[in-house]
Amino acid sequence: MNLKELSSAELHSRYDELKKQYDDYKNLSLSLNMARGKPGSDQLDLSNEMLDPAILSGFRASDGTEVRNYGVLDGIPECKSLFAGILGVPEKNIIVFGNASLTIMYDYIAQCMIFGAGDGPWAGKKIKFLCPVPGYDRHFAILEHFGIEMINIPMNEDGPDMDFIEEYIRDESVKGVFCVPMYSNPSGITYSDETVKRFAALKPVAKDFRVIWDNAYCVHHIKDKKDRLLNIFAEAEKNGTEDFFIEVTSTSKISFPGAGVSALAASDSNIASIKKRMSVQTIGYDKINQLRHAGYFVNADGVDAHMKKHAAILRPKFEIVLNAFEKNLGGKGIAEWTDPNGGYFISLDVLPGCAKRTVELCKNAGVTLTGAGATFPYGKDPLDRNIRIAPTFPSVDELKKAVEILCVCVELSALEKLLNK
Repeated sequence: MNLKELSSAELHSRYDELKKQYDDYKNLSLSLNMARGKPGSDQLDLSNEMLDPAILSGFRASDGTEVRNYGVLDGIPECKSLFAGILGVPEKNIIVFGNASLTIMYDYIAQCMIFGAGDGPWAGKKIKFLCPVPGYDRHFAILEHFGIEMINIPMNEDGPDMDFIEEYIRDESVKGVFCVPMYSNPSGITYSDETVKRFAALKPVAKDFRVIWDNAYCVHHIKDKKDRLLNIFAEAEKNGTEDFFIEVTSTSKISFPGAGVSALAASDSNIASIKKRMSVQTIGYDKINQLRHAGYFVNADGVDAHMKKHAAILRPKFEIVLNAFEKNLGGKGIAEWTDPNGGYFISLDVLPGCAKRTVELCKNAGVTLTGAGATFPYGKDPLDRNIRIAPTFPSVDELKKAVEILCVCVELSALEKLLNK
């Protein structure tokens, strides 16, 4: 039943039917939240054994470092080894930080604003960044905070439109790209081999060009079929472009989001520059927590085994949403959605001009979603159609009810638009 093919009378009849359902939902006074990609409590419970004091092994790192004391700027050896195995880079090219990779990214952009990235400070200059859309709202917030102009780059099924990127980097004021290359936020797309190779082969006019390669979901597989991401540094070495890339990741959704560890991977030159600045900024990050994580996971295989437990919890939740979309919205010509193999989100495109209204209807019925427009710079979705769906935090029962209401709101907003038209 494609709504666009219905007569006016049929549209009115369907609207009246759905409006009654919607009013019934409003009368339930619900409070359901799908706004952000937070792990549920059952996921957090998976890592509770990490808090066992025995894991700390007498508070000594493998090199004899007393982790309760000062020192070790770039991370204890076993934690650097853990992240090196996850990202596929040498340990010398890893720096271990605190609990949030967001802090690393903010701090790196701040460093570039104040000191530059090899061609003078960015502050006081006209600076632009390329932003694949739909994308991660916190990336956009960092850039807007520093007054950096953002340029939308369309996302294709294999990653950002590289033709656009290759054209824009002819402008010297374009200093970089913010992106999530694996299980992208919110689309769940993983960049193809060709896309990664084209990133590695970029020839920007700006000498201090940087790609923030936010590999947040590199181990967050949901399905048995896992996506594979080509190693950006292996490809960059072939082109002599290693300095262009700053890769970050964290254990935020692996262990405890509020008490994890994060890491940065970069070229020898960038590591030296960052460590020089860090030597003034800090004496070192929480080594007790680093030892706790390294002792619990041991290596990348340990992380992979742990993430299978997360997948067992998340897979049914994603299936609930996807099945509801197919059942209630499929074939109606008013919505499209992604079906990712991993990550934390589903990207929902509703009828153009209906995203804000859909979110508003959901809110009035007691379901909180990510704000419409959040997946675009400045909060402005040119077509007002994309909504980021986060299925992970609600319980299964809450999720079923929330997505049921969401589907009604998607169709109701579409009917309003079609009837007005």
